[in-house]
Amino acid sequence: MAGHSKWANIKHKKGKADAQRAKLFSKLGREIYVAAKLGGPDPDMNPRLRLAISTARGQSMPKDGIEKNIQKAAGGGEGENYEEIRYEGYGPGGVAFIVEALSDNKNRTASNVRSTFTKNNGNLGETGCVGFMFDRMGEIVYPADKASADDMFEAALMAGAANVESDEDGHVITAEVEDFNTVLDELTKTYGEPERSGLIWKPNIHSDADEELAASVLKLIDALEDDDDVQHVTTNMDASDEVMEKLLGGE
Repeated sequence: MAGHSKWANIKHKKGKADAQRAKLFSKLGREIYVAAKLGGPDPDMNPRLRLAISTARGQSMPKDGIEKNIQKAAGGGEGENYEEIRYEGYGPGGVAFIVEALSDNKNRTASNVRSTFTKNNGNLGETGCVGFMFDRMGEIVYPADKASADDMFEAALMAGAANVESDEDGHVITAEVEDFNTVLDELTKTYGEPERSGLIWKPNIHSDADEELAASVLKLIDALEDDDDVQHVTTNMDASDEVMEKLLGGE
């Protein structure tokens, strides 16, 4: 839905402007480290690492920071052992939440996430309780000035994308998970590194939210994202562009 994509972009831009860069780079570095450790240090042979590097570049992570985490993973030895964990639950107003984490202490992370939900009028549920409300997809985002809407649409579909949405904020390309790396590679050849890219949970059922509810949901999102172990937070909240721009301050 265009409205959801648009305010998600606004949220991203706000976060990019005012987030603590050290925390952001730490999370990006953790994903690069895990990807390299699991699949090897060569991005040409490791799609997950290639995606992690692309995401980090899109967030302006320094090259030496990227290389340091790859070298750390390739160095052998014990190192950190991170576990991928997905939490599902309900926020204020019954809004569905999916929280993805990389943790070296599952009990600590579970306790922190549960506490954060409880403190913000939410409820951590069992795995699968809201998963059916989302589809796993790949998403690639380019700024509006990279191409016209028609050119981006044609290039993305030729590369195998499932859908393209373009407006004054940019181009949002979605692809099936199995096609994602191919689409990303083809578009990168034509348009360079995207503003951001990655696998997302795209809502197929939306929860309408007025300004009061949206403010409460954003508060929970911010609290969850403040946890070092939490990598991504996704909700199915659908608020109007006007509400989101008011709450997030626009550009």
